[in-house]
This record gives sequence, structure tokens and C-alpha cells, in this order.
Amino acid sequence: MNLSKITLRPFKLTDVDDLMIYAGDDQVTRHLRRKTLTSKDEALTFLKHVCNPHYHHWHRSICIDDRSIGYISALPGSGESMFKAEMSAGAAAEYWGQGVVTKAMKIAVDQLFKDFPHLVRLEGFVDVKNTACQKVMDKVGFRKEGLLRSHYFLKGRLGDYFIYSILATDFLPVSKL
Repeated sequence: MNLSKITLRPFKLTDVDDLMIYAGDDQVTRHLRRKTLTSKDEALTFLKHVCNPHYHHWHRSICIDDRSIGYISALPGSGESMFKAEMSAGAAAEYWGQGVVTKAMKIAVDQLFKDFPHLVRLEGFVDVKNTACQKVMDKVGFRKEGLLRSHYFLKGRLGDYFIYSILATDFLPVSKL
């Protein structure tokens, strides 16, 4: 895999078929808070929502040759939490273990700290059973801060999660890598 081909861009409505490949795969979505998409109509509804310029989440499509193969999102906090954002990411199973999400996360962290200069902290909550995501967070430079026991009720079970964070002062911009 040539990691230099990986780009991030806003989602487009024309990503609907590609989105179904990964967001319609239970294996990909098993650790995500959103449900697995089961139809093209659901995927289109989701895309219409995230493509809305007034939507307050930061969503980007992970692309190879402009084809959507995954996603990265960040939910900026508000009020007293406006200095931080919660991140999540995922990719189609065929791209697992190839460094795709790690590269995309590095690009996204750099972009988020540029796009939201008031951000001091990015954080992610990772299911203790999701060892692949834990490795990604470590490689990107996030620090494991602790274990949150019985933190989320997800898809029928109460689960333990690690919390990871990276501070603006911890991160070396992509241009310096």
C-alpha cells in the first residue's frame, strides 16, 4: 500500500456506494456507536446529514484515488469543553493492518489543530477489546490515560474503554514528519 495516496476530504453524496462497503459491514462497525447501515437509503440519509455545512461534527472521508475507503470524525466540545474534541475513525476491512488509518489519523490530527486553533486536546475512547485501534492511537502519538470501566453501553453490552489523548503541544505537524 502506497500510503502517500491517502487523502482526507469532506464526504460527498456520490460516496454512497463506497460508504456501504464499510459502514454496512458488521465487522467494521462492531466497535462504533453508530449502527451498521443496512441499505443505500440509510447511507444516503447519513451522507445528507454529514454533508450539511451547518452540521457541527468534523467528518472526513479517508480516500485512495478519491474513492472513500473509511472515515474520520471529530466532535468538538462546547461551553466549558470547547477546548477539546472526541475523535473516531474506521476503514473498510480490506485496508486493515496496512497503516491506512494511522496515516489518515496523523493527517486529521494536524488538520484539526489547524482548523480549530482553540483546541488544546483531542481524545478517543477505545474498546479494551479493540487492540488494533489501540495500536493506531499509540502510533499516532496519543497517550493512554486510563481505563473507564463500564463506560459505554454499546450494541447490547456494557463495555470498558481506554481513554487516549493528544495535546496540541504533543503533536508534530505532518509537514515536519
